[in-house]
Parts: sequence; structure tokens; C-alpha cells
Amino acid sequence: MGHTVSRLTAHIVWVTTYRYHVLKGDVQIRCRDLIKQICDSEDVQILAGVISKDHVHMHIEDQPSKNISNVVK
Repeated sequence: MGHTVSRLTAHIVWVTTYRYHVLKGDVQIRCRDLIKQICDSEDVQILAGVISKDHVHMHIEDQPSKNISNVVK
């Protein structure tokens, strides 16, 4: 019986097309709410995150058994 603890963290960045400044106001709030809902439903913990006008930074923690590409989808 092993006694190991595994932790998978990732830094994810999404950028808008042509870096247009579209993530502001109500769109920024809606984007934040959607990201929180999705992470809660997928059991992904958000360690840090920032939504700027033209990009989103997220530092997340997930189970090592999950594939990061599936989480990002």
C-alpha cells in the first residue's frame, strides 16, 4: 500500500482574437461566473485567476488522473 500524494497544477492563458478588448463590464463578470461554474462542476480548484480586457490567466489544481486538455475544453 503506497502513501503518496499527487497534485497537478497548470497555468492556463486564453487570449481573445486579435487581442480585442472585449472582456470588460458585463462580459467580464459573465466570463468569471462561467469559469467558476465550470470549475466547480469539474472539481477543479482555482488557485489564482485574473480576467483582463483581452486575456484570462488561471492557475488551477486538478486530479492527476484527469487530462488538462479535457479540462480546458
